[in-house]
Amino acid sequence: MPRYEYRCRTCGDTFELSRPMAESAAPADCPAGHDDTVKLLSTVSVATGGSASAPAPSPTQVTGAGLFASGRVRRPRRSACR
Repeated sequence: MPRYEYRCRTCGDTFELSRPMAESAAPADCPAGHDDTVKLLSTVSVATGGSASAPAPSPTQVTGAGLFASGRVRRPRRSACR
């Protein structure tokens, strides 16, 4: 069962609850009895067996928006009509 992290707006306490995914959006009461809580976004780290990390891509593999394979920034074309 997933664990969800919440923070109480009244006392500032942060706490976790284990509940089914179907109940993830349901309100949660603070352990101190307050009902003004918000669900926090939690980060997850996953480790697998094998190599420590994937190899970094070469510059020619990275052709993101606005970049040439050489890493230079693309300049907008000038319009023929002015």
